Amino acid sequence: MAITLRQRQVHLDFHTSPFIPDVGADFDAAEFAAQMQRAHVNSVTVFAKCHHGHLYYQTDHPARHPGLKQGLDLTASQVDALHAAGIRAPIYISILLDEYAANTHPEWIARNEDGSNVGAQPLQAGWRVMDMTSPYQDYLAGQVEEILARFKPVDGVFFDICMDIESFSKYGLAAMHKRGCNPADPGARGQFARDVTLAYMKRFQKMVLASAPQATVYYNSRPLSGLPRDIRHMTHVEIEALPTGGWGYMYFPKNVRYARTFGKPYMGMTARFHKSWADFGGLKPYAALKYEVCQMLAHGAQCSIGDQMHPRGELDPIVYDLIGSVYEYAEACEPWTQGAKPVTQIGLFMAGGGEYRETPGGTNDGATRMLTQLKHQFDVVTATSNFSPYELLILPDAVAVDEALAAKLRDFVAAGGSLLLSGASGLDAAGQPVLPEMGVEVQGESPYQTTYIRVGDAVGAGVPRTDHVMYERGWRMIPAAGATTLAKVVEPYFDRNYQHFSSHAQTPPMKQASKYAAAIRNGQVITIAYPIFKAYGTHANLPYRQLVQNCLDLLMPQQLVDVRGPSTMEVTVMRKGRQTIVHLLQFVAERRTDVLDLVEDIVPLHDVALSVRAEAAPRRVTLAPSRVELPFEHRDGRIVLTVPIVEGHQMVVIE
Repeated sequence: MAITLRQRQVHLDFHTSPFIPDVGADFDAAEFAAQMQRAHVNSVTVFAKCHHGHLYYQTDHPARHPGLKQGLDLTASQVDALHAAGIRAPIYISILLDEYAANTHPEWIARNEDGSNVGAQPLQAGWRVMDMTSPYQDYLAGQVEEILARFKPVDGVFFDICMDIESFSKYGLAAMHKRGCNPADPGARGQFARDVTLAYMKRFQKMVLASAPQATVYYNSRPLSGLPRDIRHMTHVEIEALPTGGWGYMYFPKNVRYARTFGKPYMGMTARFHKSWADFGGLKPYAALKYEVCQMLAHGAQCSIGDQMHPRGELDPIVYDLIGSVYEYAEACEPWTQGAKPVTQIGLFMAGGGEYRETPGGTNDGATRMLTQLKHQFDVVTATSNFSPYELLILPDAVAVDEALAAKLRDFVAAGGSLLLSGASGLDAAGQPVLPEMGVEVQGESPYQTTYIRVGDAVGAGVPRTDHVMYERGWRMIPAAGATTLAKVVEPYFDRNYQHFSSHAQTPPMKQASKYAAAIRNGQVITIAYPIFKAYGTHANLPYRQLVQNCLDLLMPQQLVDVRGPSTMEVTVMRKGRQTIVHLLQFVAERRTDVLDLVEDIVPLHDVALSVRAEAAPRRVTLAPSRVELPFEHRDGRIVLTVPIVEGHQMVVIE
């Protein structure tokens, strides 16, 4: 059954210790719902079971929170008040974290190979992880069944902390042995852990939909790279990404470009906290929260802002003033954001990774950051994706190409598509190209960790004409017959080591370029001999980005959108009916501590030149949500105009 998510959501945590006595003492259902209405919220994920393992509804189950006010059904009071106000109320249930069960049944805790707890150790403050091969799974299923009956029909269920856990408990070992899985084999036990997770995801989804066929079901804490196998058990995708909570500001735009290719509703989730979850007293600046929400809108995602209610049951009015100020703007944008679909030219492969909270930097982060700064419109794809919507595919640094993918890529090129490969992408285990279309001969990895790039005229635009250091080890490549060298490799006198070094850092380059190529073109295929996206993600050296841009210009001369703005400006193109909506975002995240990128100010940009590829002249161009019309020209197949001002976020609507 198709579902529609609401755009202005709050995810309300309530992980409350049993040592807190006055739970819900100040809860006022009418004020709770009114506060959400004033904040322009139209969906709230409310809590039934928290990480402490306690329940917040009326039940005879011994896990009911001991400090919950006598006679108070906190979950039901929230659900009923929200429904009366026309606000959706899906229900939160914690899966793998349950401190009550861990204390009452320590044998249900998942165990590491050495017998220690998975998660917090005996003298640590933190969560212990439960073993879903133990009787805990049936214990949890009983709670889920009770919640579904108590709140039938639920609007939805948000299952949290749903990870693949390898457990060496007596239950885990017995289950592996019964399956014929060797616990000493890391690959086998990893697959077994995934199978256990997928089985209980299927079990709980079936329970929810049998009780409420219209309900949403989502399992959080799953690596998004697993969506091809996980998506069947979920009605939609939620991308949890608190930029200051460990995810960083590239995590959401990187992953939303993949999540949106599955044809199901999707949303972004940030939070109001200065840092991460449960940062009581930590309030995010308005500019940061608006940026995070506008980033979601610009990618066609629904929006969710996380909060945590005080144990006494009160919402902080200052928090909801902040949320309301941002959601009021989001509501004004809805005529252009709801139902809009992305317009893209490029399919970007992921080079491994894809963990739930992949560390910022490296290939995937570097590729997303680079293409975003260059204003390209792209999706993230895999070998099983449909390539036909794209003009160009990028295989960054370390994308393995098997026979099936090689055949798809050859068909793509034969149909007029272009490829950009870098590093080891397209090379087999022996380091040889699997695609003749690459037009390269490979003579092994470079013996030098650090070399230099000397660009040629074809890819020299904007690149200072000097030899540019490449900090990452590349491959020794030469062009095959019919291919051409776009940039050359200049090697150093020697590699720096304890036997011989020169000055403070890398050895300088020799005067003469080597016979090896840094970039090779063969028709509609360009290969860069270095892991240039990892290099950019790690070192942020500007010539790397300019070299990639010049290669893309050769392969795809007509970029969908061209904006004369700073590299910090993010641009996305969406389409809704006969409208093309260009989102311009200019929020600058500044590194204020060693781990925190913060957005504090909105600095307006004036007179931003914009052009968009379009075969026919539009009827009109307006700004949104203000609906102010803009003058424009249509020449050489492009709409050309000037946006008077961008104050953080601006939509340009072409009709």
